Amino acid sequence: MTLQTHTIGERGLVASVEGLGTMGMTAMYGTPDEAEAVRTVHRAVELGVTMFDTADMYGPFSGEELLGRALKGRRDELTVATKGGGVTLDETGEFVGGPNGHPDYLRGCVEGSLRRLGTDYIDMYYLHRVDPAVPVEETFGALADLVTEGKVRYLGISEASSASIRAAHTVAPLSAVQTEYSLFSRTVEVNGVLDTVRELGIGFVAYAPLGRGFLTGAVRSVRDLPAQDFRRTSPRFADANLERNLSLLDRIVAEAEGLGMTPGQLALAWVLAQEGVTALPGTKRRTWLEQNVAAAAIELAPATIAGLSAAIPVGAAAGDRYSPMGLASVQE
Repeated sequence: MTLQTHTIGERGLVASVEGLGTMGMTAMYGTPDEAEAVRTVHRAVELGVTMFDTADMYGPFSGEELLGRALKGRRDELTVATKGGGVTLDETGEFVGGPNGHPDYLRGCVEGSLRRLGTDYIDMYYLHRVDPAVPVEETFGALADLVTEGKVRYLGISEASSASIRAAHTVAPLSAVQTEYSLFSRTVEVNGVLDTVRELGIGFVAYAPLGRGFLTGAVRSVRDLPAQDFRRTSPRFADANLERNLSLLDRIVAEAEGLGMTPGQLALAWVLAQEGVTALPGTKRRTWLEQNVAAAAIELAPATIAGLSAAIPVGAAAGDRYSPMGLASVQE
C-alpha cells in the first residue's frame, strides 16, 4: 500500500495524490495527543504520503513546530506546505486581527514558519485567506520575491474566488489552489474555481474531503464530539441541519456497504476521481490515516461516481460550512 504521486499544477511540483492535513494535531478537534500525532506523521511517510500541510495559525504556531519535529531528518524527501495571512497574529501567537495580506506582515510570517518548521525553504506557501484591504497583486508580488530568494519554492492561495486566483496568477504563477471540497461541499464546481484552475494549469488541493469527518459516519450527534471540538459550533452539525445531513450520509453508507468499503473511503475515492484534484484529508490518528490511504487505491466505476454526484448534488448539505465569522473570510 504505497501512494502514487502526480504533478500538481504546471510549475513542476510533484507530490502524493493524497496529502496529510495536520490542523487537528494541535488545534480545533479536541485535546491534542502529540505522541500519537508524531506517530501518525511517521506512519504517513511509511505509506508513501509525501505532502504534509500545516499553517501558522494552527495552535497557533504549535502545528508547525510539531510537524518540524516529526519530519526532522526526512525533510528533503518530502513536500512541506504551510499557510499564512489567514489571521493577524502577534509574535506570541495572539490573534490581533483578521486576514492580512500586507507584504511586510507575510514576509514575517514566512520567516517565522521557516524557524518553526526547522527548515530553510518551504515547498508550498499559501496565502491562507485573501485580505480585502490589500490588492491580491500586491500580496503576491511580495510572495514572488520570497520565491526568488529561495525561501519558498511554489505558491498557492486558499479559499479564493476565481477573480482573485486570476489576479494572483498574473503576478506570481500559482501551483495550487486549496479550498474545501467534498460530496458535502461542492461550490467550487459551480462558482468558476475548478474551471479557472483547469484553464490556467493550476493544481487543486481539496481540504476537508471527508466533510470534517462527518462522511466517515463516526459522528451522528454533537455528543460524539470532544468538548473542545469546533464542530460543536458548526452550522452543519446543528440540530435540524444535522438531521438532514444524516439522511444524506445514509446514502453514502448504504453505497459503501454494497461496495465493501467504509463510507469515508467511498467519499474520499469520489474526490480523488475528480480531474486534477489532490485530496488532503486531515487526521491525528494512525487508524484513520491507514483507511484514508487505502482509499487512494480504489477505482470507482463511472456509474458509481455519477450516482453519488446525483444522490448528493451541489448544495444538498444543510447549513453553512463555517460559522458566520469563519464564512466572512472565504470567497465563494
